[in-house]
Amino acid sequence: MIQKEKLCKIRKQKGYTQQQLADFMSTNVSNYSRKETGNVKITKEEWEKISKFLGVSIEEIYENEETEEPKGNTNKAIGVAESASNNDLNVELIKNLLDYIALLKEENRKLKESII
Repeated sequence: MIQKEKLCKIRKQKGYTQQQLADFMSTNVSNYSRKETGNVKITKEEWEKISKFLGVSIEEIYENEETEEPKGNTNKAIGVAESASNNDLNVELIKNLLDYIALLKEENRKLKESII
């Protein structure tokens, strides 16, 4: 079972929604959903937040992605790998922030259209 399936399974077992985790992580449900499905990588700090929220250890929700990587993804996921450098984490953080900014711009555009 890869990390996203373990995370999803435990979240559901604990009775939490994606929206509740998104709120706890100060993000929107769309961004959180993409993290849970593996489309957006989860940083070490985010794994720590998620495990704290769910009341489980990181090991219970995370599986080393080197053993089973999502199809079509040629980049190694950062996750909680000790060997990941701060530079790699910063790059992933920037990518996640850019995705979030794009999402906010689209939501802003839709809101403007609904007003007009």
